[in-house]
Amino acid sequence: MGLYATWLRKEIMSVYFIGAGPGDPELITLKAHRLIQRCPVILYAGSLVPEPILANARDDALIIDTAPLHLEQIIAFIEDAYHAGKDVARVHSGDPSIYGATGEQMRCLDQLKIDYEVIPGVTAASASAARLKRELTLPNISQTVIYTRYAGKTAMPEGEDLASLAQHKATLVIHLGVSRIHKIVDELVPHYGWHCPVAVCYKIGWEDELKIEATLETITAKVREHKITRTALIIVGAVLNPDDFDRSYLYDANQANIFRPRKRKG
Repeated sequence: MGLYATWLRKEIMSVYFIGAGPGDPELITLKAHRLIQRCPVILYAGSLVPEPILANARDDALIIDTAPLHLEQIIAFIEDAYHAGKDVARVHSGDPSIYGATGEQMRCLDQLKIDYEVIPGVTAASASAARLKRELTLPNISQTVIYTRYAGKTAMPEGEDLASLAQHKATLVIHLGVSRIHKIVDELVPHYGWHCPVAVCYKIGWEDELKIEATLETITAKVREHKITRTALIIVGAVLNPDDFDRSYLYDANQANIFRPRKRKG
């Protein structure tokens, strides 16, 4: 009976790594919303996920803010839930696949043979582009978006330093770097020029969200004026303020397209 109960628990219990989006409670998927409502144990990053995201959790749910916890403590809570046969909603900001520190948690669960599933979420970049009312890829301006971060406590692999990436002159989305905005500007100017548009998007989706649009020449002063030191995304590239750009082939009346077939005559 004990072996059967262990097997049954492993079949039923699961951990869900949930992307909660940028902060707006309406910018989460239906699946994420349903799982947050259903799971009896919720672990969430309190410094990055606002409490309204959890407003529809069960009244009896155990809700734990993981901001002050280290990895082993987080995994211990999950193990306890596993042994109790309780599903866990592990709620992260944005999308779990981008700077979510989920890989190390999933590696631990693999070692413990605890089942899990990943629920994607709206990225900070997507939400910021929406607030800016900009497309990050424009014909003949930029067809590449590079997601990166500024080197801090986590070193960058060889060839991924900001100056190397800037040589592509693609649209840059820079995480975890706003406190070093002056250094970022110094590394980008030789490749993008002083007049390249840049936007800093602070806590997009939260009640106190803020977007700052400037150029590489003026952005540092504006960021310091607003005293932004964290929880902000930096977007750099000509797509933010293009002088002109070509129309796409998708909606060109003179071009057939597999997604918009040319009408047959007659």
